[in-house]
Amino acid sequence: MYYYELALLKSPLNNLTFQSEKKITLGKKVLIKLKQRKNLDEAVVIKEVEKPTFKCSDIVEITNEYFDEKMQQIASFVSQYYVCSLGEALSVYSPFDENINPIFNQEQFDSKIVLSKQQEKAKEFLKDKKQALLFADTGAGKTEVYIKIIEEHLNANKQAILLMPEISLTPQMQKRLEKVFGKSIAIWHSKITKKKKEEILKGLQEGSIRLIAGARSALFLPYSNLGVIVVDEEHDDSYKSDSKPRFHTKDLSIYMAKKFDLQLVLGSATVSSSSFHKIPFFRLDETYHQTKKYYSFEDSEANLSLKVIDKITKTIAGGNQVIVFLPTRANFKYQICTTCGKSVECPYCSVSMSLHKNDLALKCHYCGYTQQIPESCPSCHNGIIHNLRVGTAQIEEELKELFPQKVIKRFDRDQIKTNNQLKTILNEFNKGEIDILVGTQMLSKGHDYHNVRLAVVLGIDSILNMNSYKAREKALSLLIQISGRSGRKGEGEVIIQTKNEDFFNHYLNESNYKEFLESELEFRKELYPPFLKMAKITFSHANGIKIKDEMDSYVHVLKVNKDIEVVGFGQSPIFKMANKYRYEILVRSNNIKALLNALHSIQSPNASIDMDTIY
Repeated sequence: MYYYELALLKSPLNNLTFQSEKKITLGKKVLIKLKQRKNLDEAVVIKEVEKPTFKCSDIVEITNEYFDEKMQQIASFVSQYYVCSLGEALSVYSPFDENINPIFNQEQFDSKIVLSKQQEKAKEFLKDKKQALLFADTGAGKTEVYIKIIEEHLNANKQAILLMPEISLTPQMQKRLEKVFGKSIAIWHSKITKKKKEEILKGLQEGSIRLIAGARSALFLPYSNLGVIVVDEEHDDSYKSDSKPRFHTKDLSIYMAKKFDLQLVLGSATVSSSSFHKIPFFRLDETYHQTKKYYSFEDSEANLSLKVIDKITKTIAGGNQVIVFLPTRANFKYQICTTCGKSVECPYCSVSMSLHKNDLALKCHYCGYTQQIPESCPSCHNGIIHNLRVGTAQIEEELKELFPQKVIKRFDRDQIKTNNQLKTILNEFNKGEIDILVGTQMLSKGHDYHNVRLAVVLGIDSILNMNSYKAREKALSLLIQISGRSGRKGEGEVIIQTKNEDFFNHYLNESNYKEFLESELEFRKELYPPFLKMAKITFSHANGIKIKDEMDSYVHVLKVNKDIEVVGFGQSPIFKMANKYRYEILVRSNNIKALLNALHSIQSPNASIDMDTIY
């Protein structure tokens, strides 16, 4: 009889010991029966162990699927660093199937792309540094550089991954990749059918599929000979998983590339401060098309001011299209001064406080400081603090009343739930069948809009005044990305509704973004990432008193720890969710080991841990 330690897939349980009459290879997926469970559970064989003192149950079935050594190593890291069970970490992977035999495929590719001198320099820099950052202005041709790098790896019989944010994979990118790599490329994301996923997994293991382009789950497929990982729009927060395990796909890509000596290319027009600080970069600022961009600012209280309406009217009359951007499809809930545009800041954290309407109070989610909503602005002393509320549906409605003869559509997650809907609306827009597109952050995801002459940005102050150390970076990055959608070929105009014109005007030009990153990093020293690590522990339970007491007890334990700092604790920004009350603790440290030890010591089933929290 053989005895094995198993990691239970998708389960928070610790590893369990089972027995088998057959010898089983480590990494094999097996089926087991747990007490009081009707169905069989999936588990992975982690290691062979001595016969235990307790009685073991039998492994019911040995499957044809297995997790190779690299998958096990990465899952072990994810389990330790992102504080989850090994079973939860392994469950993000699609395993290998031992019944699929590789076919030797030596197909060669020729993209016929001729890079400019600057692009060629960028490609050589990225190759030389092995893991590097392509800091490329909008329209500078970073996609061409990606394709040439991928082509080299595929022609050397390697596999490649191109990661893009969320499922809003640009149809233009898909077309360009298919034009070069034909049937050797597959698109992977959570919305493709089970049958399609099975086809892709078979093709990848056989060798007929060599390049996977997709959202974050594309990183966890059965690659046997990976050569390069490209992370496009590397600044995008959607690379951070919001469910357990809460890994950051970009950070994990960096870790994997270094561990297994892979080429890694991170790319963006608005690179993240963490990548800018840690990764060698090449600045690609020559653009393909001569474009002129005109910026104007509007501090009107109206959702659509007279100036905005006038500009939209003239743009449409000239046969061009308009995009109207809002930070969120729902309502913002930030308190902003009507005069100076500033929000009310916490006196202890230099971050904006959030409105808790039920309590008629403003709260800092970093330290828990609470105060009444002031009658006048603490910054300028004359302005009135008010709650700014606006959403995409409301703007769409207002525009339809103003322009009843025009076609106006929404471009947000309420309207677009599938990749086909995404393709349809982009095709309609690029054919000129839609006059005005009203949308959220999906509008900024690198889509090419050929005939857009005007971009209207509403409510950007709500991002700038977010309760986060990343607020300035997020607001500026988003504004530059949205601005890049206007006047892709020719002239473009951007109207920005803000009371913080000085800040945006100074840094808005892409050539000044590097200067912004340098000043932002100076501000964060000794306080925030990337100079130290931050984690958030969220407690939730139907009994509000019980869960607050539990949080308080952990706050006491954590405050005793000299190696970590409790930055703040209290109610979560969304205090009640799915009928559960939520409290959170924010901790930080420059000692990663001490921080992880503290996080792993939290054994409560009511707690969820978010290492490298982005809020």
